[in-house]
Amino acid sequence: MVLVTGVNHKDIVRLNAHEASKIDLLLNEKKNELKSAFRNKVKKFHPDVRRDGDSSDKMIRRVIQAYEILSNFTKSEIIERECLDPFDQPECEAFDIFVNETVCIGKGCPFSCVKKAPQAFTFSSLTETARATSQGHDEDYQVQLAVGQCPRSCIHYVTPSQRIILEELLGSIMSTPYDTTAEADLLYSLIVKARFENNRYQKPKKQPKASAKHVDWF
Repeated sequence: MVLVTGVNHKDIVRLNAHEASKIDLLLNEKKNELKSAFRNKVKKFHPDVRRDGDSSDKMIRRVIQAYEILSNFTKSEIIERECLDPFDQPECEAFDIFVNETVCIGKGCPFSCVKKAPQAFTFSSLTETARATSQGHDEDYQVQLAVGQCPRSCIHYVTPSQRIILEELLGSIMSTPYDTTAEADLLYSLIVKARFENNRYQKPKKQPKASAKHVDWF
């Protein structure tokens, strides 16, 4: 006899080995359904599909958060499990903005991105460094100016998946009281890698639709 828990929240059911294997198959099917639903939602709300800035970004975050809760994975683990490494193979063009706050001058910056593009940047109340607060500004000239004129070159264009991982790593660095030199070096290396691969990224070519019409060439 095998004791299986978690199948029914109200009861603890005793099952034989054959019945337990059926439960395992059922749970695996549910996991596959969840994974399939997650992938479909990511495709539906991906910035390449929905070019509506903040709305797309918020929906992607909600989808990942929901999957994180249901599957007990972190955002980074979800990306690593469900996608190719976004730093090796970017999933789309790099239009999101990320600020490496570990090297940001902050409010004393003579070329403040917050002053140039307040619609996209703000100062952190805790660290007084600049950070991106919204996405979807890839065609905004003021944002482009802020990125190009940053004296520390700490503002970067990245993909959504890259940004999520970089933000998680940055968050752990900024909230840790002890020395985080190694983590900061890792963050920098990921940014360099992202920049290199993003410059090489080529948008997938659309395949021409095959015509179903019969053509008589003679």
